[in-house]
Amino acid sequence: MKNVQFSAASLAAQAMGWIDPVTKAVVPPIHMASTYLRDEDNTYSSSGRVYARADNPTFDQAEATLAALEGGPKALIFSSGMSAASACFLALSPGDHVVVPKIMYWALRNWLATFATHWGLKVDFVDAESNDAIAAAVQPGRTKLVWLETPANPTWGVSDIAAVAEMAHKAGALLGVDSTVATPVLTRPLELGADIVMHSATKYLNGHSDIIAGALVTAREDAYWTRLRTIRAQLGTILGQTEAWLLMRGMRTLFPRVQWACRSAQSLAERFAAHPMIAEVLYPGLPSFAGHAAAARQMKGGFGGMLSVRVKGGERAAIATAARVGLWKRATSLGGVESLIEHRASIEGSGTPCPPDLLRLSVGVEDAGDLHDDLDQALRRAHNA
Repeated sequence: MKNVQFSAASLAAQAMGWIDPVTKAVVPPIHMASTYLRDEDNTYSSSGRVYARADNPTFDQAEATLAALEGGPKALIFSSGMSAASACFLALSPGDHVVVPKIMYWALRNWLATFATHWGLKVDFVDAESNDAIAAAVQPGRTKLVWLETPANPTWGVSDIAAVAEMAHKAGALLGVDSTVATPVLTRPLELGADIVMHSATKYLNGHSDIIAGALVTAREDAYWTRLRTIRAQLGTILGQTEAWLLMRGMRTLFPRVQWACRSAQSLAERFAAHPMIAEVLYPGLPSFAGHAAAARQMKGGFGGMLSVRVKGGERAAIATAARVGLWKRATSLGGVESLIEHRASIEGSGTPCPPDLLRLSVGVEDAGDLHDDLDQALRRAHNA
């Protein structure tokens, strides 16, 4: 957009104001080509493109928009959140030490505990809500990456990004932040000192539960970023062209979707905090929540659309409650326009740190009153069963 400073919400809504130069369409085309023509001198100097495993014009708009939203110079989109996150660790070397949260996305946690350690990384799992625990784990000169997920799935604990960035950098390490739940609508980790921001773009960035995608945004174009680009190209973890187009489509409504979900989640958290069949509500927007103060410092405009409830009566009551909802959908994932409910411990299986009485709630864009009433009746029916 021409020499004018627009808000991030406006940039997202208009996809940076991009117009197709040939047709003048306000919606970009999908470029399906897998390969590109060489120039007469046998180079690719006129187009800069060689092969679609490295890049594709359809990626350009999504990457440029996400980089602008996060305040970084460059972004990369990947075939999944796991491929984006694992690339951050694969860009290190065997023997390198990393510090990661005990509570985090289960698939990445499991990958770090199995593949990454077998490959040669030294992994310490710590309480990432505690600055002291992180400081004790970081080893100056040896730790190469500190990884945070905030709010952390599925208990929504909050890490202090700015404080941890200072610790990591003092020790010579990078800081990576999984900001899937916060999104750039609420938190911009690069402004707080992070070096890399990761998103499972399947979730809020896309917002329609119709693609699998991941993304990274960097604070600078350095050697580490070059390794990430190389890993994506060499491992072929590139996003498909249609999926890249759908990701950009979803990001155009990111702000209103996240803002709506935040308002509804706050309302539901406050109402269910006093519910007779709920033992505890886990949500950063509640003043009673342990991470509320840190969340208030680094989450602007809301506390996210994710919350969890711990059901009185334990695991059996929690599963019975999920079985009796109507409007909420029993499904894995989060960040879509539809509201989802899931008994997380049974999904994660043996070794999960998730409490067995916990139900994870992803709040969509339905009427908040309807969502409350549906879960309320499910709790009461399960209690009386």
